[in-house]
Amino acid sequence: MKIKLLYFFSLLFLLASCSRNPVTGKREVMLMSEGQEKSLGKQSDPGIIQSFGLYQDDEIQKFINQKGLEMAKISHRPELDYKFRVLDSPVVNAFAVPGGYVYFTRGILAHFNNEAEFSGVLGHEIGHITARHSAKQYTKQMISQVLFVGGLIFSEDFRKFAGEAQQGLGLLMLKFGRDHESESDRLGVEYSSEVGYDAHEMANFFNTLSKMQSASGQSIPDFLSTHPNPVDRNRKVGEMATATQKNNPNKNYKVNRDKYLRMIDGLVYGEDPKQGYVEQNAFYHPELKFQFPIPPNWKCVNSPSQVQLAPADGKAAVVMMLSQENSLQTAAQKFVQENKLNLIESNNQNIHGNNAKVIMCDYTPDAQTGGKPLRILTYFIQYNNLIYQFNCMSEKLNFSKYFNSMKTVPSGFKKLTDPSKINKLPERLKIVKAPKTASLKQLLTDNKMSTSQQKTLALLNGMNLNDQVKAGTLFKILERKK
Repeated sequence: MKIKLLYFFSLLFLLASCSRNPVTGKREVMLMSEGQEKSLGKQSDPGIIQSFGLYQDDEIQKFINQKGLEMAKISHRPELDYKFRVLDSPVVNAFAVPGGYVYFTRGILAHFNNEAEFSGVLGHEIGHITARHSAKQYTKQMISQVLFVGGLIFSEDFRKFAGEAQQGLGLLMLKFGRDHESESDRLGVEYSSEVGYDAHEMANFFNTLSKMQSASGQSIPDFLSTHPNPVDRNRKVGEMATATQKNNPNKNYKVNRDKYLRMIDGLVYGEDPKQGYVEQNAFYHPELKFQFPIPPNWKCVNSPSQVQLAPADGKAAVVMMLSQENSLQTAAQKFVQENKLNLIESNNQNIHGNNAKVIMCDYTPDAQTGGKPLRILTYFIQYNNLIYQFNCMSEKLNFSKYFNSMKTVPSGFKKLTDPSKINKLPERLKIVKAPKTASLKQLLTDNKMSTSQQKTLALLNGMNLNDQVKAGTLFKILERKK
């Protein structure tokens, strides 16, 4: 009887939560209100900016605001307070957060070759917002808890996203299904066509993503991890663009290639050295003037808030961040207390002339959270009025295996004095005009681009190296100004 009552009340709960989808007009179960969506986006935005940083370029920001708001007005949810950001990241990615927040990395902006490509992806991301895809993902998880766990008792995985801010960040991790991606592709074509762009260019951009995926030595763009099957989608988006234009034969659909290329002239490409960079098994930070070694064959991921290092098997990690405390002793005590660690040993050291406190701790997960016991070796190093914290960690059983490799990172921390490392400049896109009709390869060779640069530039230009480029055509090369 109790089970029947539970099911009955659960059903009433779901029926009461039905709302009309802004895109389809159909009624559907939705357990996240529009107010919650706005709140999640607003609270997630600062964390995203902190993680990636904003790319400072007034002209590009003005462009993305103008085009974004223009498209938002003709979308299915024009009432939202849309915000458009350019993130200072070299990865090729674009994504949206509930409530109207849309993000482009400078990495993906570098790979667009006209305004129409940008507009198609912009429409796709706005489509995720207008069709409430993140809210649907949230609802799916909620329903599964109601029907299979009973009542509103959430699983531990779900409970960890209890706060609205945490929920917003958690939703970023949810991948959209094929139906959602297809719907956003359709909306991308619809919205970009409505504001006057040729959506065939959106289809062509999937070719660039496909080439990046298949090119040897190229990492798969993050955009593909949540936006699968670029080849198939190229065909489908192309068909939708053709159908849209056939139904509106008198409309002039623009591409604006030269205008877009001139706007991104000088855009930083790849890692920006001023944010820290890796070279020959060492990490250098020119602005904060420090360096430390990286164990051979370990990978490095650098962000504004921390630097993460890990071996290929992922069974150990070194994470460097800044402590917010004013003294080494306080930093160590607070780290142990806040993370409920068992302190094994503690000592003071001198690391290349810098005072340091080194502690060894064990972390034992409780029965609710699960997981395996960890051992953590943490260095707190005082340098230039800041405290740098290095957490070297692994499962307790594997710790001795990785100990020596992990320890070399903080023990090698020292002042950066080499002018060639301090003054290293980033590569930037340079837009040039073809002086003659020739293959892209010939034009790149004439501009003294190396073989590896030519492969990269073929992707950046959305071409093959043997493609013929007409005289007077703008194209991208790379330069590092001295």
